[in-house]
Amino acid sequence: MGWKNQTTISAFLLLGLFEGSENQQLLFWLFLFMYLVTVIGNLLIIIAVASNTHLHTPMYFFLANLSFADINFISTTVPKMLVNIQTQNNSISYSDCLTQLYFFIMFGTVDEFLLATMAYDRYVAICYPLHYRMVMSPQHCFLLISLTWVVNVLHSLLHTLLMNELVFCTKNEIPHFFCDLNPLLKLSCSDIFINELMILTIGGLAGLTPFFCIIISYVYIVLAIIRIPSAEGKQKAFSTCSSHLSVVSLFFGTVFGVYFSPSSHHSAHSDIIASVMYTVVIPMMNPFIYTLRNRDMKAALRRLVRATITVQ
Repeated sequence: MGWKNQTTISAFLLLGLFEGSENQQLLFWLFLFMYLVTVIGNLLIIIAVASNTHLHTPMYFFLANLSFADINFISTTVPKMLVNIQTQNNSISYSDCLTQLYFFIMFGTVDEFLLATMAYDRYVAICYPLHYRMVMSPQHCFLLISLTWVVNVLHSLLHTLLMNELVFCTKNEIPHFFCDLNPLLKLSCSDIFINELMILTIGGLAGLTPFFCIIISYVYIVLAIIRIPSAEGKQKAFSTCSSHLSVVSLFFGTVFGVYFSPSSHHSAHSDIIASVMYTVVIPMMNPFIYTLRNRDMKAALRRLVRATITVQ
């Protein structure tokens, strides 16, 4: 991916999580551990879903796609940070910075749309159980996934191309551990009105559309659960949504705090903490959230582990 260089700066400096060297090795091992747990956990979900015919349903199909997106999402930022810590070289080239920005936005918004798709799946399963197989047919699921990826590839490209039009004069220190929209906008010495407008409008539309789809889906889900006569039926219906609700609350809570307020209201420290939550912590927690409270997934993982041991 080539970028038209509008700037006198050829590289940026990523200052990382905390300035100073005393905590760097601790951060390296901590984030390496979190990265490996995230990749292995989400990869196990993908393999379990692909290898177990009982999990070849829309819910687990979307979950496997979410795990794939999470692996790529965390791989966009954390490996570069780990390399910088070990080499004591915090520089990232201009083109690499914009490339990282592109994939970060893309996989982040793909996560949002997948969470909305999973909410829609639960809505159909609980509110229209007799029509579930027809509504959530393989063709329909494939269409939802295709739209998710196509829309977010274009959305990410828009923000990245607009960023490429800005001029960066002398300041090149990014108080962050990756190239993100707000820190980069603060470094630009050109007018950023169009960029901020696109973040609040197009970016807001890309973020709020799946969020409102989730809210609407759960309003109907709650109404349907209330009408279930037995307490056991209500508990079973709610248990299928509890994991998804936990992830939605964590993810959207931090994303909205970072991106949907004016850049003048941001502090580098608060942005970094929120970014660590939704770029590292939440992708790491997803495999645990979706497996510890899901009997089918736990059974599939046990069978996968037994099969692996038997082969060895």
